[in-house]
Amino acid sequence: MAYIICEPCQKCKYADCVDSCPVDCFYEDANMLYINPEECIDCDACARVCPVDAIYIDSEVPQKWQNYIAINAEFSYTEESRRSEAPQVSHGENWDPKQATAEPGHTYEALLGKFQEKSLSRS
Repeated sequence: MAYIICEPCQKCKYADCVDSCPVDCFYEDANMLYINPEECIDCDACARVCPVDAIYIDSEVPQKWQNYIAINAEFSYTEESRRSEAPQVSHGENWDPKQATAEPGHTYEALLGKFQEKSLSRS
């Protein structure tokens, strides 16, 4: 299983996903972000925080964005393009500060804590 970043990320790059990733598997080019499938641990943290719903499991990518599976697979993952925190990501021309939610609380640990709290409250 791999996570794929699709069309809604084009020229936006909100970077909430980058901050939420516990293994730093995000990469960037001029247009969008990418997830390295060799490094991703399939934790789903990124998909849950994406403000434009651009991240999908490869088997659930909408038909209209199926071409992003190949785009993601063909991307050249280099250390120069690796991004481990939101401030490293350049905003695209479609970036809207009203839609951006990247803040210190969107770390993997914070998201895991919120999930655990909800699970305990349901017990």
